[in-house]
Amino acid sequence: MWNSLKSEHPFSKLFLVFGFITIASTFLAIATGFYPLFILPAIVLIAFVSIHDVKNLFYLLFLSVPVSTAIDFGGSFSTDFPSELLMIACMGICFLYLISNGRKIDKSLFAHPISILLLIQLVWILATSFTSMNVLVSIKYLLAKCWYIFSLYYLSLLLIKSETVIRKIIWCFSISLLLTVLVVMFRHSLKGFSFEEVNYVLGPFYSNHVAYASIMVVCFPFIFLAKNWYKPYSRKWLFFAGFSALLVVAIYLSYTRAAFASLILLIPSYFVIRWKLTSVSFIMAIALLTLFFGSMAYNNTFMEYTPNFEKTVTHKNYDNLLEATLKGEDISTMERFYRWIAGFYMVREKPLMGYGPGNFYNFYKGYTLNSFRTYVSTNVERSGIHNYFLMVLVEQGVFGLLIFLILSFLTFSKGEAIYHKQKTKMKKNIVMMALLSLIMIYSLLIMNDMIETDKVGTFYFLSLALLVNCDLDEVKTESKRVQY
Repeated sequence: MWNSLKSEHPFSKLFLVFGFITIASTFLAIATGFYPLFILPAIVLIAFVSIHDVKNLFYLLFLSVPVSTAIDFGGSFSTDFPSELLMIACMGICFLYLISNGRKIDKSLFAHPISILLLIQLVWILATSFTSMNVLVSIKYLLAKCWYIFSLYYLSLLLIKSETVIRKIIWCFSISLLLTVLVVMFRHSLKGFSFEEVNYVLGPFYSNHVAYASIMVVCFPFIFLAKNWYKPYSRKWLFFAGFSALLVVAIYLSYTRAAFASLILLIPSYFVIRWKLTSVSFIMAIALLTLFFGSMAYNNTFMEYTPNFEKTVTHKNYDNLLEATLKGEDISTMERFYRWIAGFYMVREKPLMGYGPGNFYNFYKGYTLNSFRTYVSTNVERSGIHNYFLMVLVEQGVFGLLIFLILSFLTFSKGEAIYHKQKTKMKKNIVMMALLSLIMIYSLLIMNDMIETDKVGTFYFLSLALLVNCDLDEVKTESKRVQY
């Protein structure tokens, strides 16, 4: 029998070993009741593929993001599986690469202003973790931030050295995203594309319609502009053109106001970058946000917008939702006010160091006003403040927000300059993808706090890395021109 299994193929023994591991892990999982053993063969397979070529694990990470699902282990510990596990693995690879090739690595990758500011941000998160009101929660946040930055930003800097790699990354998350969109839309169609049912057709890929709409909006610039790499009306061109059209429909049917507004923002954003108005637009946006929150805080003006508890409810029709939003009777909008007001009072008490990264949920209820309470103020899903800028201010203090704002301003002002100094259409296309995706992310951050989620954070750090790589490549190319 053993002889019949023998083969001259070089992978035959490896196949037998893998088969044995699969059977053994399945038997042990059933016998012991320790069901995580079921995933041991997948871990072994991923390890083998990664050893063969590290990029394979990197591609697998992007392939996994749209289909990952949140798993709650209790005790305020949860993870996005398998994307966050792959991020941890990629972070380990990044560390090993930096240690073993430290002298050979181009130091300009780490001397770039965006890289420096990301490290400063990480150091400040570490500092505020030690002064945190709940150190354990803040350390968890710090660790998650580390594997996002090192697996998605620094490893991207090290691995993305050609257009081919970027194309493969886009194909990976495009195929995976397309499958989830088709599944969700098929399920939704069975419910008549009902607004009331949208949250019930998303599992297990997305926790709610905001997460579903957000990843589609953030990926849209990559998918829409990817068709420019291919001959018009070729199969690949038609794939990306058709997928872009499908995403527009899917975003609308997600019934997520912030996501659809962000999508509409794409067209003017493109011209803002082309006309070199990015810095001015960013300053104006921050000024308007500051003016809004400042006017609401002045003499407690926000009290004039106290909702009617009985009328501020969940709406079952999208048109009714839009009307209720304008009247201040939409439950999700008024719940945001409820939490923003709590955040305002929290900032007044601890303005310098904040309450510690990840700690808004643990302390905000002591600062809320009952007059702004809604039917969902129990917050059983443990969601955050729904404004990333305010969240950073509450959890990391004034200096934390200042670091993030400087990083953001530098990203857009530098990104615009990077776009205009590119000499090839291909590089301009890549930079435009990254900048438009970042604009989509920042527009979502006004009403959500999603950088530390795999559906959005993945593309935030990827976009930053693409900008830096294109910038450094152009600097090297220019220096060669000068030499010759």
